[in-house]
Amino acid sequence: MKTITTSIFLSLLLSTISAQTFAGNSCPDLLQYQHPKLRSEESIDFCKAFNGKVLLVVNTASQCGYTKQFSGLQKLYEQYREQGLAVIGFPSDDFRQEFNSEEEIAKVCYVNYGVSFPMLSESSVTSANANSFFQGLKRQGAPAPNWNFNKFLIDQNGRFIAHYPSSVKPGSAAIKNDIERLLNAQ
Repeated sequence: MKTITTSIFLSLLLSTISAQTFAGNSCPDLLQYQHPKLRSEESIDFCKAFNGKVLLVVNTASQCGYTKQFSGLQKLYEQYREQGLAVIGFPSDDFRQEFNSEEEIAKVCYVNYGVSFPMLSESSVTSANANSFFQGLKRQGAPAPNWNFNKFLIDQNGRFIAHYPSSVKPGSAAIKNDIERLLNAQ
């Protein structure tokens, strides 16, 4: 009888620990997404890479008048990454201002602007053709990008928090204050 009681106790204990571990490692719906990296065969699993981080997601285009914002995005990334910020670039030709080759896109990002935050392969971010990440943002109430370099702030729990149009520079007080507020809420 003692062996059966001990066995039942251990089974209950292990199932409780397993349930807690699973619940503690849950990933928000928005981050249940994978996307190939720019000029790479490797994909980024958003759950593994970004779960629990504050995200600033940007739809980019290498031939846009706002392309210089790569410098400001890189500065934000360098300033806050150790505190839990991830910046993610989604190149898109939805507004007809992106190069046709990933080699040219990569040159602009990595060589011209020294980008070290994750840049993904080109995809659509608007309309019914939008990749599933941007469709998830829309389901959470985010507007679809109406031009290049729209910025979307997402909290540590995978919730859309704020949208900043193209004209709002990455180093603006509005963006920095919102990022700091989220990072300090951890």
